[in-house]
Formats: sequence, structure tokens, C-alpha cells
Amino acid sequence: MINKIIAGDCLEKMKLIEKCSVDLIYLDPPFFTKKEHTLSNSERTKVFSFEDFWESDTGYAKFLKTRIEAMKDLLKEDGSIFVHCDKSAEHIIRAILDNVFGAENFQSEIIWSYKRWSNSKKGLLASHQNIYFYSKSKSFKFNTIYTAYSETTNVDQILQRRTRDKHNKSVYDKNDAGEVKYSGQKKGVPLNDVWDIPYLNPKAKERVGYPTQKPLILLERIIKLTTNEEDLVLDPFCGSGTTCVAAKLLNRNFIGIDQSIEAVQLSERRISNPVKTESNLLKKGRRSYVNKDKEALSLLSGLEYNAVQRNKGVDAILVNSYKDSPVLVRVQKPNERLRDAVSLLAKAMKSKKSKKSILIQTNHDELPKEETVLEGMVIFKSLSIQIASSLESEKDLSVTSQIALS
Repeated sequence: MINKIIAGDCLEKMKLIEKCSVDLIYLDPPFFTKKEHTLSNSERTKVFSFEDFWESDTGYAKFLKTRIEAMKDLLKEDGSIFVHCDKSAEHIIRAILDNVFGAENFQSEIIWSYKRWSNSKKGLLASHQNIYFYSKSKSFKFNTIYTAYSETTNVDQILQRRTRDKHNKSVYDKNDAGEVKYSGQKKGVPLNDVWDIPYLNPKAKERVGYPTQKPLILLERIIKLTTNEEDLVLDPFCGSGTTCVAAKLLNRNFIGIDQSIEAVQLSERRISNPVKTESNLLKKGRRSYVNKDKEALSLLSGLEYNAVQRNKGVDAILVNSYKDSPVLVRVQKPNERLRDAVSLLAKAMKSKKSKKSILIQTNHDELPKEETVLEGMVIFKSLSIQIASSLESEKDLSVTSQIALS
């Protein structure tokens, strides 16, 4: 087993690795962001940082090109390289990879898509990064990963085999009798180049406080695609060691290199005690998080609000705030006592420091006389209750009138 983390400049340390011995190289190099990246661990006992300053794009390109040229020499003929980048330098990196590996060996531009929340600047919110996938030759190793069919896929698309006609148009394949051929065992849809993988939650157990730390799930997918067990994986800018940890979990050999002694020590600690955060989003899908009753939210029609999916006390937050605090909204649930709905909303007000909240009452239950609502909480009766109450009032008035007339 070749499992080690090396401290030093990868340009020098890669000279220690046998040429044509590596199956996969993944690198997450400096992104040409022109700033210092700093982050502390959850206990705030350690601060990790690295500088990403360059005098010019030419200097950055030269730095990276000499190292990628050395990496190519280390790859086996059926090996592959994945280079992680963002908008800061993707144009530079793509040009270097085309030059070193040849445009004909470009395989994919993977878009890593994720949700992040920020209102820090004017413009579109950045929610993806790029990963360029190149092979050393046309005979690169590749293991197809299958994913579930789209919800819009019909049964014929799954069951019936397709072929190309004389015009190269996709059509159903038929036998001599004109019957559509059965497609046989279906594994699903081959993985595409847009990967919806959650960014690491700030509270994730996997987080170690290193700037630019990537999720293990992302690296595991790359490793599974282009290597087999006991293959050798190299990360020449290993940072917190995510690639090496993923390789270990998948029974691959690994070599990690980083200039920072602190990063090397952190990587070694993670490798000795791997911690992986499972993604419920990937397991269950985004739809599983939509748990709010559409009928309940329909009562907010005409209001501008953001639905809240994962909170017991709140169904929505109004777009407009009140005295610089959020306006929380709760809809009373079927068979829920009004006092319980009030209690849950009151707890949410306290925890979210809300000065105004709205509770929409949907049944005829009333608060006990000794119960009071929190200051700032307003209870509105739903339209159905108002109509029912109005009808009851008219009925009572009618009975009273009849008694008076008699």
C-alpha cells in the first residue's frame, strides 16, 4: 500500500513518484482569487489559512502549467486528471489543460452545483464550481455510474430499446415482425455532468475548519468514476486531505502533497480517524424536504412570503420585516389545539427574536381563559371560520326574530 502525505512544493515532491504509476490525479489548486483564505475549526482552537496572491495571470499560469506538465508524466496511459476551479481562473486552467493534455483528451466539464446563502454583493449568487476532466489517452479507465430516471420519464422510454434510423434519428428498435424490442435490464440513467451535491454544512461533523474544504461525497464520486480498488490516487494540493480520506474509504492507495505543515498534520489526523457526513439530501431527494401542507400555505395567497420546511413552529416568514425582525407565520394544523399552536409559535418567536407573528386559526377551538398570547402575536381566523361564524350568527338572529314574533 502506498499511503502517505508529503510536506513540500508538489513540483519538487512529484519527482519522488515513479512515472506512469498514478491512476487518478485530482487537484484543487489556488483559484487565483487574489486574497488570503482563513478559517478556524469548530472549537476555534486552530486557525488554518493560505494565501492566493499572484502578481499577474501570467505568473499564475506559469506556476500551474509547470506542475500540470509534471503530473501528466506521472499518469498511466489509462489515467485521468480532474482539476477543480471557479470563475476566477477557469479560462486559464482550461487553456493549460488543452495545451498539456490536448483538446482531444478533454472528457467533461463537470458543474458542481450547490445551494449557498449570501446577500453580500450585487449580482447573481455564485452557486457552482467547475471541475475539468481530462484523460491521458483515449483508452482511459471509466466506470459508469447510474442514476434514477427523471420523474417525467414514461414507461415506454424505460422498457423499449432505441436505435438510430438511416437519418440518424433516435427511434424504437423493432424486430422483423414490426414489434418493439424489449430493452432488457435497465440500470438507470448514466451520470451526467451537473452534480447536485450539497456544500458542507457549517455544523457538519466532517468539517475541520480548513478553507475551501470539499465534501467527501464529491471526491468519492470522482474516484469511483475512474479508478478501481487498490489503484493509486494523487492529490498534489491536498489541503485538509479530503481526497486521501475518500481514497482510503474506497480502498484505493493515495499520495497527498501540500506546502503547509499544518495541512499535512490535519490530513494525517483525518486519515487516522475518517469522519464522513452522510447527505440526506442525496439519499432522499429535494422533494423529501417539502413537508409543508400546500393547503395550509394556500391560506397565505396574496402575501409575499418564504415557506419554511424544517421548523415545527413556523410555516412561513413574510418578505417584509417588522422593526428589523422577522414576521413569523403559522397555520393551525388539523386536530391541533389552538393553545398548542400558540405555544409552538411563541417558542419560535423567542428563538428567532421576532417582534411580530401571525397565527391563522383554522378550527373553532378557543384558548382557555387563563391562556394569553405572547406580545406581538396576532391571531386571525381563517376565511372558512369567518364564514361559518357569520352563518351561525345569522341563524341565531333568525331564531331570535322568530321567538320575538311569536
